[in-house]
Amino acid sequence: MYKLTDYDYHLPENLIAQNPAPNRDASRLLILDRFSGKLRHHIFRHLDQFLTAGDILVLNNTEVIPARLRGRKTTGGKVEAFILDYHQAAAWEEGSLICRCLIKASKQPTSGSRLYFNDSLEAQVLEFKDGVYTLKFEYRGDFEIILDRIGHVPLPPYIKRQAQDRLNEDRHRYQTVYANTKGAVAAPTAGLHFTEDLLDRLKNNGIKVVEITLHVGYGTFLPVRAEDIRDHRIHSEWYSVKPHDADLINHAKAAGNRIVAVGTTSVRTLEYASSNAGRLCPGQGACDLFIYPGYQFKMVDVLITNFHLPKSSLIMLVAAFAGRDNILEAYQEAIRHGYRFYSYGDAMLIY
Repeated sequence: MYKLTDYDYHLPENLIAQNPAPNRDASRLLILDRFSGKLRHHIFRHLDQFLTAGDILVLNNTEVIPARLRGRKTTGGKVEAFILDYHQAAAWEEGSLICRCLIKASKQPTSGSRLYFNDSLEAQVLEFKDGVYTLKFEYRGDFEIILDRIGHVPLPPYIKRQAQDRLNEDRHRYQTVYANTKGAVAAPTAGLHFTEDLLDRLKNNGIKVVEITLHVGYGTFLPVRAEDIRDHRIHSEWYSVKPHDADLINHAKAAGNRIVAVGTTSVRTLEYASSNAGRLCPGQGACDLFIYPGYQFKMVDVLITNFHLPKSSLIMLVAAFAGRDNILEAYQEAIRHGYRFYSYGDAMLIY
């Protein structure tokens, strides 16, 4: 249960979704009863058939920023900066911003060197430590507008096509319809299947929708390398739970209603911010909760999620929720039926 190889499986490469489904809610939905192991096949737009009045649907409202910036060094060589901590970036003075970044270049820049992105944006390298650069961005105008104009969507590494191939579509589709808090560098992908119409139908059926925030970081793509998964240390990500939303969730939980988490990011936030007595505490900070089998869930009753990479912390989380054997069998069932995997892939409902 604690060996890294316990969370491995073989996925045919053709099942890694390279593009989103034509319509968000047309994705397939594999439903897993985690107590019996029973599996059923449905379509995501029929989600309202499986949620009941009184359920609380918890969404992560983080918004993906166009975090990849392409430019040049003073020498003229190409460079790409990937902003890691936009939400926590420090304002040095008017017209500048300090961010931690990954940098891709034929020759890595040294401290003090300058990078140029366009006429309104350049940066100075302040520091390089543990594989991460600290850049002081200097800009003329509004940084968000500049970033939106020249930044590129940070698609996951397993999407092999270039982002510019479908740039306009990715800017729209690699974002939930309810995203409203800038800061993520990866989408909370379980939420990509929702449409405004589906959310309205759920609300009309008596399901309450609550928003929390967890800014998904680049660490979500990093593999688990520890052979004993208990030795793994997960990345931390900034989260926020507002008092009003915590009250709604706590009242529903006390009344015996189900808490339905949309995505592993919502699960981690809800569980991290909950007391041992199972009460959600409002607040904000850094969430570094690593959930793997053996974890006792305090808050989440139902999980909506995508299909995750083998040996990843995400498949370990869903295995903790549904049981490792159930998850691996469900994944094999999805493979047999040609489901699409990973960020732009199909979904699961686990209850």
